Amino acid sequence: ALGIASARDLQKENFKVVSVIGDGGLTGGMAFEAMNTAGDYGKDLIAVLNDNQMSISATVGAFSKYFSRLTASPTYNVLRTKFKEFLSHVPTDARQVVKRLEVATKPGMLFEEFGFRYFGPIDGHDVELLLEIFTRVKDLPEPILVHVLTKKGKGYQIAENDPIGFYAVSGKFDPKTGQALSIGSKTAKKYTDVFSETLVNFARDDQRLVAITAAMPTGTGLDKFQTLFPDRFFDVGLAEQCAVTFAAGLATEKLKPVVAIYSTFLQRSYDQILHDVCIQNLPVIFALDRAGLVGADGPTHHGVFDLSYLRHMPNIVVMAPKDENELQEMIATAVDYQEGPIALRYPRGAGVGVPLANKPKPLPIGKAEILKTGEDLLILAVGNRVYPALEAANVLEGMGVKTTVVNARFVKPLDVSLIVPLAKKIGKVITVEDNTLAGGFGSAVVELLSDHYILAHIKRLGIPDKFIEHGDVEALYSQCGCDEQGIVKAGQALCKPNLKL
Repeated sequence: ALGIASARDLQKENFKVVSVIGDGGLTGGMAFEAMNTAGDYGKDLIAVLNDNQMSISATVGAFSKYFSRLTASPTYNVLRTKFKEFLSHVPTDARQVVKRLEVATKPGMLFEEFGFRYFGPIDGHDVELLLEIFTRVKDLPEPILVHVLTKKGKGYQIAENDPIGFYAVSGKFDPKTGQALSIGSKTAKKYTDVFSETLVNFARDDQRLVAITAAMPTGTGLDKFQTLFPDRFFDVGLAEQCAVTFAAGLATEKLKPVVAIYSTFLQRSYDQILHDVCIQNLPVIFALDRAGLVGADGPTHHGVFDLSYLRHMPNIVVMAPKDENELQEMIATAVDYQEGPIALRYPRGAGVGVPLANKPKPLPIGKAEILKTGEDLLILAVGNRVYPALEAANVLEGMGVKTTVVNARFVKPLDVSLIVPLAKKIGKVITVEDNTLAGGFGSAVVELLSDHYILAHIKRLGIPDKFIEHGDVEALYSQCGCDEQGIVKAGQALCKPNLKL
């Protein structure tokens, strides 16, 4: 909004710029950086603070407490009951309006110090009142902040009663009950739940483990950890950069911090991961939920870039489990690993339904596993693309293509001693991942084989170099060509180009 307002002024245009930000979003540093600059330049814009005391879970932090004090203040209680009557008596002259309104807006001194004229808090569901307020302030040529109070889920009682459960699109559901119609397996546990329970089990015995979330204890499954170990749980609000550097500080004092965060949101912390964690080689665990395509939440939430932006950082280990039991093993690996930072990434939704070990054991760092052997084709798969690769291999077997399938497990470091000789021997390789092809797992394999002077026919399957829109997850993987059928087609093109499917 500040950029748009500045461009308007430079081009001598005449329009109003309105920015809407939630109280959760206002816990992030960039919002205050922009507010500081807008106030300093005196830019003509309106910022609407939508305060429902919720980010995704309840908003936390000192600013949240400040907002709560505003809404509980005597000034607010007078304002709430008298504001309409008050507005009807103010003169139309803008300066007089401001002077009269200032009497009722003393609680917002924080924003006034940033150079913003503050109005509120007011009822954000009272449309008539909102119209009057915006009519009065729209011609004031200075930074304005209108503080409105809203209820998350307003108008849909089920969402009002469960704002956390209805914070995002979750596929098809019955609007009468709010219950999902079908999401994944009915018997398999969700990856998030497996992560949550496994971490709690390790935390019972390991007092070093500390959990950190960026305003999403429920979404990441850390709510159970929070309940059982409140002194070892930290919610920094929607401030991912703070979460990472805070974890780095904990790690310097011999604690074992776990930063649980959605893959797409960890992108905000790239610099902190690199400079504050990796350069110092600190033992921070990054648990990346919602890795890969997430479906209905669309391009802003698909976690398809993490392998690319993590694997080129020195010192970090990067893992992706094929199923929920391997997720347990990777958590055990991360807890056991002391040599530096380590990341594990796992998808949204339910696992494949494999049995879960009671006491998961750590995996050897950088060791892949062979799931199927054959001499015609080598499929190197990682994460949730391993099982589609196995299914494709069975189809290819029926076409006369004997296939070796490898579960890579580790994107960094790769299992050099396994991949190089197999690729050299078989000569035809397919890589499959749920990450962007640019700089991802397939790129890592190509680089590895190039460094070892291996000549092979290689086909990389994954997310193409474009933003993927909303849709059913399986349909999206099909469109990207990295589902079972896409793998079969790639195998057929490499090994049986004249055979029609």
